[in-house]
Amino acid sequence: MDRRQFNSIPVPMLAAVIMLAQQRAYALSIDDLSNAEASQGLKIALEKGAIAAVSLLGKTDGFLGNEKVRIPLPGYLEDASKLLRLLGQGDRIDELVTSMNRAAEAAVPMAKDLLVGAVRTMNVTDAKKILTGGDTSISAFFADKTRAPLSVKFLPAVTKATAKVGLTEKYNQVAGKAAGLGLVKQEDANIQQYVTGKSLDGLYLMIGEEEKKIRQDPVATGSAVLKKVFGALN
Repeated sequence: MDRRQFNSIPVPMLAAVIMLAQQRAYALSIDDLSNAEASQGLKIALEKGAIAAVSLLGKTDGFLGNEKVRIPLPGYLEDASKLLRLLGQGDRIDELVTSMNRAAEAAVPMAKDLLVGAVRTMNVTDAKKILTGGDTSISAFFADKTRAPLSVKFLPAVTKATAKVGLTEKYNQVAGKAAGLGLVKQEDANIQQYVTGKSLDGLYLMIGEEEKKIRQDPVATGSAVLKKVFGALN
């Protein structure tokens, strides 16, 4: 096609042709990956993201010192705590919030084996589906595979940690009444269940953060497989 013919193509049609070419190039880049490469690259990413998240959260101030995952009092209790502080109850509120976050920090390391074990449930179809599923597809995969068993595993550790605080029983009584009035979600009316749920929310959020880092800069991981797999997606 000479320059005159090219220039005569309507702009919308030209844009459509360019978009189609980009889509085909993208599809080829994905299809060029072998099944083994796609699976191996994803498994490395899953394991790296999970272990990094556990390491970040499963230590002192992993939750308490991180605004992204810090566990507050639920619902209206968080608002009520402001009044309680004015009434001189600030230390007791801080003690309860600190206890909740320390409980989460103590529970998270127990997730490592289940998170890594979840990788073994993947097949080739799962791998390619996750690779093309968006920025949070890996964290969603973990939540789907591990939330139920981790809830069971976390609960005893959270219960033990929160039992050290004398306000735990009073929290459950007050939150239970608040739930009956629709001021607090029913699942948040028990401090142990509330902290367990928030611990998992924070864990999956941080896995998602680590996942994004791997997707955005696979070269930094030092893995040749990740460079090839995620490089094909960028």
